[in-house]
Amino acid sequence: MRALIYIIDALSMLVTFVFLLRFWLPWFGADFRNPIAQGLLHATSPVINPLRRIVPSIGRIDTATILVMFFIQAVTMLLITTLSGAQLSAKYIALLSLFKLVQLSLQLFMFAIIIRIVLSWIAPQTHNPAVALLANITDPLLRPFRRLIPPLGGFDLSPIFAIISLGALGILLQDALQLLI
Repeated sequence: MRALIYIIDALSMLVTFVFLLRFWLPWFGADFRNPIAQGLLHATSPVINPLRRIVPSIGRIDTATILVMFFIQAVTMLLITTLSGAQLSAKYIALLSLFKLVQLSLQLFMFAIIIRIVLSWIAPQTHNPAVALLANITDPLLRPFRRLIPPLGGFDLSPIFAIISLGALGILLQDALQLLI
């Protein structure tokens, strides 16, 4: 049973990451002519576009995408709790789903920064769509740290402090969830 729960959780996380990218890329000013960004739009549009007719965006907030991600997380929580034999109220599942979306966003940012670090070691000065997309996601996160911490001998320490900050935010999020439970 635990293996099935793991598979459901992992697949849900992967699908949610795709929708999270769709949600965050406009916020980070991504170039949607990028083939990877176009692929994300193409993969998610069959779900998002019909929902947008019913649920319009609120300013820059893509409410249709948030609703889809929330639904994915709520169904995942419901399946996992049912398979594990636990019972949770709808209110608790909704709260957990919202916290999970924020947690997955933080993880997405951390993964993007780590991947960008590794790529800078393996293939510095490489220009391809994946690197450009990673730069779109990570540069706004790293910019405040780069202003505070200048490169030391050409070595950029800002990703380390950004990852530490994102990890601390994740811990604060878990602590806040514990207080609400």
